[in-house]
Amino acid sequence: MRFVRWFATFRPSPSQLLVSFLIALLGWLSAQALSRVDQDLRIMYTEYTLGATDLAHISADVIRYRNTIIRALEAHSEKEFERITDSLPTQRARIQQAVDRYAAAGLRVSRSGRSEPEDIESVRRSLDQYFSVAGTTVQLLTQEWTAASPSERESLRRRAEEHASDNGGPKMIQVSLALDRLVDTVADVAKDMRDEGTKAIQDTSIMLVVGSFFIAFLNLFFTRKTSDRYPASDAPRSSHTASLPSPVSLELPHDQNPALKAE
Repeated sequence: MRFVRWFATFRPSPSQLLVSFLIALLGWLSAQALSRVDQDLRIMYTEYTLGATDLAHISADVIRYRNTIIRALEAHSEKEFERITDSLPTQRARIQQAVDRYAAAGLRVSRSGRSEPEDIESVRRSLDQYFSVAGTTVQLLTQEWTAASPSERESLRRRAEEHASDNGGPKMIQVSLALDRLVDTVADVAKDMRDEGTKAIQDTSIMLVVGSFFIAFLNLFFTRKTSDRYPASDAPRSSHTASLPSPVSLELPHDQNPALKAE
C-alpha cells in the first residue's frame, strides 16, 4: 500500500524524465547491436561452418563416385560389375542433396565481388556434366557384358576406358575447381560477416562509454542546478528566524536597581 501511495503521488521532474529516457534509449540500442551480432554468429555456424563441412563431404563423395567408376572398369564378371554399380544412384543422390541443401541457405556476395549464387551454379553445372560422362561410361560397360562376341566386348571396354579417361578425368577436374572456388567464396563471405560483427561490437562499446559519461554529466548538472536554485540552508533559517518572538528587555530603571541602591 505504501508503494502504491508513493507511485500515485510520484511526479518526476523533466530532468528525471530526460535522464531516464536516455538510459532506456542507450539500453535499447545496445540490445539491438548485440542481437545483430548474435544473429550473424548463428548464421556463420549454421550456414558457413556446417556449409563448409557439406562442401567437404561433396568433394569426398565425388571422389568416391569416381573410384566406383574405376572399379567398375576393372570388374571381372557381370555380377561383380552390377554389385559395384548398384551404389552409384545412391552416391549421386547424396551429392545432389548436399548441393541443394547448401543452395537453400542464404547465399551472399562478398565485398570483393565473389558471389555464392554464381559459384553454386557453377558447381551444379560441372556436376551435371561429370555425371553425364560417367553415365555414358557405365552404359558402355553394361553393353560390354551383353555383347555377343568377344571382339565386340573388347571394343566396348576399350571405348569405356578411353571415355572415362579422356572425358571423365577433365570433368572431374572441373568439379574440383568449382568446389574450390565455392569454398574460397564461403571463406570470403564469412570474413566479411566477422568484420561486420567486430565493427558492431566496437561501435556498441564506444556508444556505451560515451552515453554513460553523458548521462552521468546530465545527472550531475541537473542535481547541481536544483541545489543552486533552492539552497538547503536558507529556507529553514529564514523561517525559523521569522517565527522567533522579539527579545524582551530585562533592563530595570535606574532607581529600582538593587545594586545601585546598595551603593
